Amino acid sequence: MRHWLFHIILAVAFFAICSFATAQPNDWRSHLEQLAEEGLNSATIENMFQELTMLEGNPMNLNRVTLEQLERFPLVSNEQAAHIIEFLEKNRPLYTVFELRNVPYLDFNTVELILPFFFVGETEEELLTVEQMLDRGRHEVQFRLDKTLQERAGYGEFSDSILERYPNRKYRGEDFYTSVKYGFTYRDKLQAGFVAEKDPGEPFLRKEYPMGYDHYGFHLIVRDLGRLKTLAVGDYRLSFGQGLILNNDFSLSKSWGTNAIIRRTQEPKRHFSSAESGYFRGAAALFEVGRLTVTPFYSNKRFDANLSDDGTITSFKTDGYHRTPLEIEKKSNAYEQVAGININYRNGQFQIGASGLYHIYSQIYSPVVREYNYYSFRGRSHGNASVDYSYRFNRLTVAGETALSGNGAIASSHMVQYTPSGLFSLSALYRHFPISYNAMHAQAFSDGSQVRNERGFYLGSNFKPLRKVSVTGYIDLIRFPWPKSQVDKPSSGIDLYFLGTYTISRDSRLELRYKFNRKEQNATYPDEDYRTVLPYNTQKIRLRYNHALKSGWDFTTTLDGAFYRQRHFPVEKGFMLSQHAGYRGGKKIRADIYAGYFNSDTYASRLYSYEKNILSTFYMPSFYGKGTRLAISGRYSITSRLSFSAKIGHTRYFNRDTIGTGTEEISGKRRTDLFTYWQWRF
Repeated sequence: MRHWLFHIILAVAFFAICSFATAQPNDWRSHLEQLAEEGLNSATIENMFQELTMLEGNPMNLNRVTLEQLERFPLVSNEQAAHIIEFLEKNRPLYTVFELRNVPYLDFNTVELILPFFFVGETEEELLTVEQMLDRGRHEVQFRLDKTLQERAGYGEFSDSILERYPNRKYRGEDFYTSVKYGFTYRDKLQAGFVAEKDPGEPFLRKEYPMGYDHYGFHLIVRDLGRLKTLAVGDYRLSFGQGLILNNDFSLSKSWGTNAIIRRTQEPKRHFSSAESGYFRGAAALFEVGRLTVTPFYSNKRFDANLSDDGTITSFKTDGYHRTPLEIEKKSNAYEQVAGININYRNGQFQIGASGLYHIYSQIYSPVVREYNYYSFRGRSHGNASVDYSYRFNRLTVAGETALSGNGAIASSHMVQYTPSGLFSLSALYRHFPISYNAMHAQAFSDGSQVRNERGFYLGSNFKPLRKVSVTGYIDLIRFPWPKSQVDKPSSGIDLYFLGTYTISRDSRLELRYKFNRKEQNATYPDEDYRTVLPYNTQKIRLRYNHALKSGWDFTTTLDGAFYRQRHFPVEKGFMLSQHAGYRGGKKIRADIYAGYFNSDTYASRLYSYEKNILSTFYMPSFYGKGTRLAISGRYSITSRLSFSAKIGHTRYFNRDTIGTGTEEISGKRRTDLFTYWQWRF
């Protein structure tokens, strides 16, 4: 008890020291940082970052922006987009972007967040030829090089006899990461680009590996060609309805925003990330005829798979690593063809859509039979169909989707959202995903990573009880009717979340966040041979103080605590105290410093802490054990078009002699990573 009391006193003192100098500037990059900390997966964050970067460089004209453009804008919900359009239709032409502050049901923070993505221009659109778009568009080249300074086991020296016996102990490539990206954009009308990337340990520009880089990707997006509203060629992402049969666009975090749980069919978007899975490769188009839109697509893409001795696919390999002979052998050893269509009808505030999808693998997919995957899809081909709807009654919106699997199983998700004012919103969602429902490309609002074996009811709210106080909270009650991986019987769970924010001033903010999660999992008592299922609780609490100075400096002090307990076992605890300081005052130089101390009993009580990374990338490591973390990053604009970014991050552990395991093991207590990034716009 004294141990924890000492740390609490230390934290209070630390907050007091930093109070001279909370909220970070209310910009979209800070907003994405918060989403990353709330558990949104890295692929979604990277996709959002790429899309928002493009939109910031090509802002939308408020005097011409359409509902469809706003609905694919990640920072506003569908309901907010509708309110913005209603306001614009009554008040155009606008003369300043700050008139957005007059939009009903749009709070001040949201307006501040989205202002950089708009401008006020002429009401009539200038029609340009392709040659004029190419002349007025923006080119961008990005080059990235990362390296871990300590040697990992996979890069060590091994004798020929050892490698002959254990060939996968050594990586076949160099110990650095590198990527090159080229992109061209003209507003949202024309986008094109390519990506080349290699991970650490993958061979680079070697004769025996003639491809040079390990991974390549390309995309072309053209919009507004008459009835052809969007054409996508190359790598792209799609989302139909609420995601019950198809969504490789943005995934949803429960705490992303209780007023953003409703989705709708999205037009094809580019895939400009270096992620090697989770997208389509082929072509997609969106046609518009009156109130009807039709979106057909086709994809033919190779992927990595784990194969059995008879050549069947037992599981998918999605990490993208090709460093050892075994990993290289799995590279692109299977392919999938996917075809589908969405037909959507919209009339004012009412929308209804129908979607269908069919895919076929090059080999039979047959995972090893376990009780938890007994009803999983097995075979070469599979199909899904669904119907989705939404209707907005001014302040009340209802939406949902019902989907059919090829084996006849039916899944559904239905939601309602009530927003009487910009100060209060209430959302509810019910989902029913049977264990026999299979949809290989689904990604919907759920607790698990798959849309199956889950029933749940979610209730969330955003409100401002006082002028300077805002509160976000939700409760999610979940039932898993069938055994899961590491849970040998039907189980249940509950998620609770609370985020309270007190705005001290325009430049200062205090946040308190609490998360409670109760689930069940397999457990074995000490000195016992049998296994049972026991409930466990995870609690996380965060206290954060942010402050921004007019000189360009901003400071963030964070205290994190984590508590994990499985019934009949001792509590496992962890805490982390961290300080961030950033400078944004100069036109040429931006810098960030991050320092943290962590002390966690076990991996179960690990802590996550987001830290600034080089441009276009997100980095949120986890920490357990005892140690310190220091990271320094900066960006220097050599010219108005050329910039260089670098970061060095160093972690030191006090209670271990090795870091990592297997081929990634580092002998020692320290790990230092170096990141560099060049950006050239012209």
